[in-house]
Amino acid sequence: MIRMLDKLLLFIYSLAVGTIAVLAFCAGFKWLPKEWLSDGVDELFRNEAIQATVIIVSAIVFLISLRFFYVSLKRGAASAMSIDQRTEFGDIRISIETVENLVLKAAGRQRGVKDLRVRIRLTDAGVDVTIRAIVDGESSIPTMTEEIQRSVKTHVEEITGIPVADVSVFVANIIQSSSVKPRVE
Repeated sequence: MIRMLDKLLLFIYSLAVGTIAVLAFCAGFKWLPKEWLSDGVDELFRNEAIQATVIIVSAIVFLISLRFFYVSLKRGAASAMSIDQRTEFGDIRISIETVENLVLKAAGRQRGVKDLRVRIRLTDAGVDVTIRAIVDGESSIPTMTEEIQRSVKTHVEEITGIPVADVSVFVANIIQSSSVKPRVE
């Protein structure tokens, strides 16, 4: 309900600010006759009904501005990206960071994986997971990446109940193992 109200307020605010911007733009290029502007200002000072209307509209636009300022501060600091699900018992919110950590846990279990970075993207079909890995180069890369994909998909879906649409693995590099042992003299 609050979101719908905020959307309505944003619509009204956009119309008001847009109208003021168009009028100012036209006045700046002298597309409005000078008489219209001076007559409008004179009428504002003479007619109390117009004064009251301008005061009320200005106050409403100012209050809407304050509301948007408050919402931007409140949601910016407290709202982390999350995946929202509805069950018969209520709502469930799982942060993207939680899903990233589950992916790191599942992918990190694979032998030969040395360094992992994860990026999660939400889609209509579920979650797209992109993994950047550095491996040891001792194991078959296609076999290892398929196993990473399988284990990540299974682990995330079992733990969170969120469908995993795609798991992409990018092997960025291999770690050079030093086969030369240091000499002791």
